[in-house]
Amino acid sequence: MYINITASETGGNKGSCSALVNYLEKENRMAKKAEEKENWFNGTGQDIKRHTVRMDIDGNIAKLGRNDSKFFLVNISPSQKEIRHLISLYGKEGAKEKLKEFAVSVMDRYAQNFNRPGIASSRDLLWFGKLENYRYYGHKDKEVKDGQKQRGERKEGEQMHVQVIVSRKDITDRIKLSPQNTSRGRNTAHSRKMGQFDRTAFKQSGETLFDEMFGFERDLKESMEYANTMKNGTTEQRAKMYSRAKEQDTHREPYINNQPDHSLQAAGIEAFEQVAGIAGELTKAAADILGGLLDPGNIASEAESSVTDEERKRRRKKKGRGR
Repeated sequence: MYINITASETGGNKGSCSALVNYLEKENRMAKKAEEKENWFNGTGQDIKRHTVRMDIDGNIAKLGRNDSKFFLVNISPSQKEIRHLISLYGKEGAKEKLKEFAVSVMDRYAQNFNRPGIASSRDLLWFGKLENYRYYGHKDKEVKDGQKQRGERKEGEQMHVQVIVSRKDITDRIKLSPQNTSRGRNTAHSRKMGQFDRTAFKQSGETLFDEMFGFERDLKESMEYANTMKNGTTEQRAKMYSRAKEQDTHREPYINNQPDHSLQAAGIEAFEQVAGIAGELTKAAADILGGLLDPGNIASEAESSVTDEERKRRRKKKGRGR
C-alpha cells in the first residue's frame, strides 16, 4: 500500500487548486460514455462536481498568507496484488466502491493523526477524492527513457487508485492543519498551534487498515515495516528483517506474481537480496584466499623455496671466487 502526501501533481499548492482539479479530470475527458466517468466524493457525498471542489477548496483559506500552502494532495495507491484481492472479493465495480470507502477511512486516520482537539474524523476536514483507473508513463519512467514506451501511454496491469485534495484549513475554516509539521510533539507550542503529524504512523495506519477491512494477508516483504527497515535500518536490523522474511517464506508456498507492481513496499527487496548474495560470495572468496595464505603447508613451502634460491646464489658466488 503506497500512501503519500505532496503539494500537487501540477506544481505548487499556494494558489488556486483549479489546475490540479482539471488535471484529475483527465480520465473523464477521455471517457466515451457517461457511465465511464468518475465524479468526486468525500465522506458525505458520491456525485460531487468539479466546480464544487474548486470553489470549496479555494474558498477555505481564511487568514492564510500568499506564501502559505492552501491544500495538499493525498495519494492512496494499493499494489496490484491488493487490487486483485479486492476484485476477487467484490468484482471490478464493487472494488471501486470499496476503495472509495477505504479512502474515507484513510482520511479519518489523517484527521486523527494531528492529535488536535476538534479534529476527530474526516467529517472535520474539507476534502474531495477522485478515483482513477489508470496510470500513465511519464518522462521520468525508465521504460520511456529506454524507448520501450511512449510518454502518456497507459501502464499495464491493475492501476486503480484514489487522489484526495484536502484543504489546509479544517471544515470550519478556523483551524490550520499541516501534514508538513513533523515535530511529533517535540515542539509543544508549535504542535499546539499547527497540529503535529507523524507521516510514518499515518502511512502504517493505512496499511493496517486495509488488511483489517478486507482480510488481506500481507507478506512481510510487502509491508511498510520491511521496506522502512531495509531503507533506513542499521546493518544488524536489515539482517534480522531479511532473516524473518526468509523464515516466513519457508513456512508457506511461494506466491508467484507475473504482474508488475508499483507498490513502494516492494522497493529495495530485490536489490538487498542481490547485495546480500554478492556480500556472501565476497566473504567466501575472502575466506578462501585468507585460508590459503595462512595454510601452514603453503607458508612452509614458500619459505623453503625462498631460502633455497638464496642459498644457491650464495654458493654460485663462492664457486666463482674460488676459480
